[in-house]
Amino acid sequence: MASVNLGSLVQSYSIFNQASRNNSKSFPLPRSFPFIPLKNISSSTPKRRSFTSPPSISSVLTKEDAVMEEDQDPQLPSFDFKSFMIHKGNAVNQALDSAVPLRDPIKIHEAMRYSLLAGGKRVRPVLCLAACDLVGGKESMVMPAACALEMIHTMSLVHDDLPCMDNDDLRRGKPTNHKVYGEDIAVLAGDALLAFSFEHIAVSTVGVTPDRIVRAIGELAKSIGAEGLAAGQVVDISSEGLTNVGLDHLEFIHVHKTAALLEAAAVLGAILGGGRDEDVEKLRKFARNIGLLFQVVDDILDVTKSSKELGKTAGKDLVADKVTYPKLMGINKSKEFAEKLKSDALELLQGFDPEKSAPLIALANYIAYRQN
Repeated sequence: MASVNLGSLVQSYSIFNQASRNNSKSFPLPRSFPFIPLKNISSSTPKRRSFTSPPSISSVLTKEDAVMEEDQDPQLPSFDFKSFMIHKGNAVNQALDSAVPLRDPIKIHEAMRYSLLAGGKRVRPVLCLAACDLVGGKESMVMPAACALEMIHTMSLVHDDLPCMDNDDLRRGKPTNHKVYGEDIAVLAGDALLAFSFEHIAVSTVGVTPDRIVRAIGELAKSIGAEGLAAGQVVDISSEGLTNVGLDHLEFIHVHKTAALLEAAAVLGAILGGGRDEDVEKLRKFARNIGLLFQVVDDILDVTKSSKELGKTAGKDLVADKVTYPKLMGINKSKEFAEKLKSDALELLQGFDPEKSAPLIALANYIAYRQN
C-alpha cells in the first residue's frame, strides 16, 4: 500500500469534518450516550445437523489476506500472522464446540451451533487472547471470555440478519439463521447465546481473582448495552434515509456498533490477564481505533467487492440508503482515513514487549488490508 502523508491527512480530514458539521443536519445523538470522537483522544424445519468437529479456520485466511512482508516494519520481529490466526482460531473453535454441545432442546442448540460454528476469522476472541498474553497472562485464564465474545458477536449477526433489521439471506457464505430455522428460533438462539456468554465467563474462568472476573463481566455488559452495541444499532437504524449526516454522527454509530465489542475483547484480555490499569486503557484505545478501522474497511469492501468475494450480500448498505464512509468521504479519503486509524493504533503499542505485541501489530495490519 502506498504511504500516506498523515500530517496533510489530519488537516484535510479536520477541514472536511468541520465543513460537514457546519453544513449537515445530523440526527441528534441521545443525551445518554456521551461521545468523544477518536480524532480527539423462509423458515422450514431443518434437517438434523451434527457437528463432529468445529470448522478449521485455515480456509478463512487466504494468501491475499495474510500480511505481506513488504507491509511489515523491518524493525519488528518476524511474525507469521497466518499461522498464528490458524492456531488460535482453531483453539477457539474447539473451545466453542465444547462449550455449546448438541443437547436438548435439540432445535435451539442446533440453531446456536449453526451460526456459532459457521466459520469466521475469530478476530474478537483472538484479540482477547493476544491482549492477555501481552500483559503476562495465560491463555487458560481468558479462553472462556474469548468464547463469550464470539457468542455475543454471533448473536449480533443472527439478529442483524433478521427481516426487522438488515433482512439478509447470506452470512459467511451460508443461508442466514432465520432462513434455515425460522425467525422465531433465530431470535431465541441469539438470546440464548447472549445469556450463556455471561454464564460461561462466570462459571468457567479459572486462575483469575473474583474481582477481576466481575470487572470483566461489567465491561462486557456495558459494551453491548445501551451505551455500546445497542446504542450504535439504534442510531444506525434511525439514520437510514437521512441526508447530510456528519462524520461525528457516523463515527458515533460505528464506535458503538462495531468498535465496542472489539474494545471489550482487548479490555477483557488485559483485565483477566492481570494487566495494570494503564495497560488496560492503552489496549482500550488501541481496540477502539482498530474497531473503527474494521468498519471503514468494511464499508469500502461493501462497494468494491462482490457477494461471492465477501461471503455475504454486497452493496446492501447502498440499497438500504445507509450512510457509510465511502458515501460521505469518497473511496480515496476513506482509504486514507483507514491508514491513519491503523497508524494511531500501532502507536499505542509502543512500550510493550515487541515480541508479545507482534500479534496485535499484525492484526491491525490484517484488518487494514483484508479482502473480505
